[in-house]
Amino acid sequence: MNRDRALGWLCLTAGFLLLIFSLYTLHQQLNRYNIHDILNSLSAIDPRALILALGFAIASYLVISSYDLVAFWHFNHYLDIKRILFTTFLTYAVSNTTGFTLLIGGGIRYRFYSLWGVPAKTIAKVTAWGNLTFWLGLLTLIGISFTIDPLRLPNSFKIDLILVRCLGFIALTSIGTYLYFCYRRKRWRIRGRTFAFPNLITSAWQITIFSLDWALAAAILYSLIFADINKSYWQFFSIYLLAMAASIISNVPGGIGVFETIIIFLLPKSIYVPDILSSLLVYRTIRFLLPLAIALIAICIFELKQRLSISRYK
Repeated sequence: MNRDRALGWLCLTAGFLLLIFSLYTLHQQLNRYNIHDILNSLSAIDPRALILALGFAIASYLVISSYDLVAFWHFNHYLDIKRILFTTFLTYAVSNTTGFTLLIGGGIRYRFYSLWGVPAKTIAKVTAWGNLTFWLGLLTLIGISFTIDPLRLPNSFKIDLILVRCLGFIALTSIGTYLYFCYRRKRWRIRGRTFAFPNLITSAWQITIFSLDWALAAAILYSLIFADINKSYWQFFSIYLLAMAASIISNVPGGIGVFETIIIFLLPKSIYVPDILSSLLVYRTIRFLLPLAIALIAICIFELKQRLSISRYK
């Protein structure tokens, strides 16, 4: 217990330091510009790029909404598909923006799934499944990206590409080991509880869904800065992946500040910084704020209907 608490404090401290460093770096980068520069860059965004970004965002949330479908299928519990998609969308639209995915995501799932007769034990399993899907997908993407085409960090970091490829190889090895255990249908006993590995097809679906979600999310931002960037989508995806990983480590809701700092720092210096920042603002609006607004409105309408339905039968 003491070890877990110490690890928790260590992660919290590391995240806080990363946030402070990111905010300081971001302030240094933006200190040379004023709000008018950013507003001018916002007004210069190509409407076609905006429409393309919206299309990628819609596709991304359609993929996100299918996360729990695989979980219900794996646990052999039937629930109407529309209800699963609706609940999963609400879960990630809110938790992706506010952070605390396990707590908030679990709370939203429990509110809706329990209302539709899903046992609490199954809801807990579905929530844990969502977190497992996240880490499986993240390790897979890091492994592929760092191994095939590792991100070339600025010289100031003094990190050799061999080391980056080694990290990618370790990530792929971890995923390969997990998939082997799935193939062998292994069981682990941890703290008195038995963990049974899912079958290989189910795990492949987990990884595919998560990877597609992040690929579409990166495409949102890439489509907004495509005209200014001299990198291929795959090269940009490595930057996006690193920025998202740093955001997750920081534990800051939505990775605000941390994500922007990494993106600005790693993109080519030839790109006008207010152009990057304006694209990031649009990206956050499309990827986080718009789905959050839709989710909150949907929750309010749903709860109002529930109240009216209950009062009608009284």
